[in-house]
Amino acid sequence: MTDSPLRIGQERGGRLLRLTLDRPKANLVDNEMVAALDVALSEGEGDRDLLCVLIDHSGPAFSYGASVQEHRPETCADMLQRFHALIVRMIAFPLPILVAAKGHCLGGGLELALAGRLVFATRDADIGQPEIKLGVFAPAASCLLADWIGQSAAFDLLTSGRRLTGEEAQAIGLVHATAEDPAAAALRYFDDHYAAHSASSLRFAVEAARGDRAERVSARLVALERLYLDGLMRTTDPVEGLAAFLDKRPPRWRNG
Repeated sequence: MTDSPLRIGQERGGRLLRLTLDRPKANLVDNEMVAALDVALSEGEGDRDLLCVLIDHSGPAFSYGASVQEHRPETCADMLQRFHALIVRMIAFPLPILVAAKGHCLGGGLELALAGRLVFATRDADIGQPEIKLGVFAPAASCLLADWIGQSAAFDLLTSGRRLTGEEAQAIGLVHATAEDPAAAALRYFDDHYAAHSASSLRFAVEAARGDRAERVSARLVALERLYLDGLMRTTDPVEGLAAFLDKRPPRWRNG
């Protein structure tokens, strides 16, 4: 295991910033991973020659999701605030962010992918927001999913907790393209569609295409954090769901 949960590299003559989640096999999106991504993206914003960011992963899975330990009542407020600040930074990032995912892309891992621009995945990738099965909900995905796949499909995934293959996710517009090697496919996309662009002009194009999305998501996340902390976490079932997950047993819901 490296000292950092994130491997950082510059490719394509320094015009592509590659950020590799590097804590296999789970690549948990915990506070340490969030902080490393936040610093890397903050530094990348000031690189005037940069054209694109690629977020990929080492190991068999993009991410199993957020740390269940950090979802406990005594730590979840800090965890949500840090993670949501990263989500807003990604949405407001002035250049395209590509995401390449094999295996599991779940929970906070999918929320991270949704904050990028284009997702490349294997056909058999395991994609979903299973938080409801633990007795909680996914604030960032509740903001982001509908922008990608529409309100009805987003409602389905957020309230059922069911999971999609990469092929199914591509069919509804959640995944841009499937490939045996998603990172290679994302790099080809860069070579074919971004490499010849003006970096400064691309920033203007990204700002225009993004519209007011960062502002909308930022405001909505504040409201959803209140719902999560002041509503959901004052009931008993979230604690039971997280405990059951850690104990590897079925939850015993009290429904209140």
